[in-house]
Amino acid sequence: MSTSELLKDEIQVAEKPMIPGLHFRHFQGESDYPLMVAVMEGCREVDERDWISSVEETAVDYAHLTNCDPATDMIFVEVAGELVGYGRCWWYNMVDGSIAYYFFAHLLPEWRGTGIRLAMVRHLKQRLRQMAANHPADKEKNFVNWGMQAETHWINLLLAEGHQIVRYGLDMVRPDLENIPVCPLPEGIEVRRGTEAQTRQIWEAAREAFRDHWGMSEWSEESFNAWSEYPTYNPSLWQIAWAGDEVAGGVLNFIDPKENEENGRLRGYTETIFVRRPWRKQGVAKALIARSFQVLKDEGMTEAALGVDAENLSGALHLYRKMGFEEVKRGMTFRKPLSL
Repeated sequence: MSTSELLKDEIQVAEKPMIPGLHFRHFQGESDYPLMVAVMEGCREVDERDWISSVEETAVDYAHLTNCDPATDMIFVEVAGELVGYGRCWWYNMVDGSIAYYFFAHLLPEWRGTGIRLAMVRHLKQRLRQMAANHPADKEKNFVNWGMQAETHWINLLLAEGHQIVRYGLDMVRPDLENIPVCPLPEGIEVRRGTEAQTRQIWEAAREAFRDHWGMSEWSEESFNAWSEYPTYNPSLWQIAWAGDEVAGGVLNFIDPKENEENGRLRGYTETIFVRRPWRKQGVAKALIARSFQVLKDEGMTEAALGVDAENLSGALHLYRKMGFEEVKRGMTFRKPLSL
């Protein structure tokens, strides 16, 4: 890249650390995807992340972004021409009527503590404030972030910037798929596996059910398109409860072979567990989870995992513990008013 092109591509960052060869730049398109994956994989061990990044999934994500233009809403960090970090920001309308402004700033561990990540965060927050200036003034507006317990550098940075922990979430694992309980279904409910033809109806049912959950954003059309393009998308693994021709609830199970191979295990996920209001408190979720265990076992899996809001008012955490799930990791949601 010529000097003029470098200058055009450069992002001017306030409080730029005095590091030889440090350069902040814009997104350069699909050629950045492998570099982004390399950064994520370079952070995985220190941050104790289970999931494996891939160019394929990154391409799906960035083909279906909501309220985010990578050309203006991303920041990339290079040192001596090598990518060492990147970040992105976006916003969502929330079910409770507020607007949430999200950002992340991934940075290779060897460059943490240099001031680079703080400079990235402040740049992204400033960009979000520019976005917010075009949104209704009477809306509640908050920065919202996530972090897992092992991401100490990220957590400490957010806390130092005045972001407060407002909620905890748990990663849970059922360490075996033996002694699967027999859980009867309520009268009039039938469970079948998902099909491609039913995907839209199932997604709409889940979207309706999850509107009752804490901290939920409005599910966008782009999120549907992205979800159905992920490599782990497999409706034949799902367990869907039907009341006639209506979806009463479901568990959208999936298996990530790449993650299993990397981590040397046989884990399936019982995720997106939902029951619509008319069928709650009747044992539908319990029956769907038990049947999901069998589906995963039939696929050769030896354990199951899920994530849950630790303060879920529906009693989900109590149910999951009764079904044999154990807490293995803890995450947290951070929030800070945009005005502060």
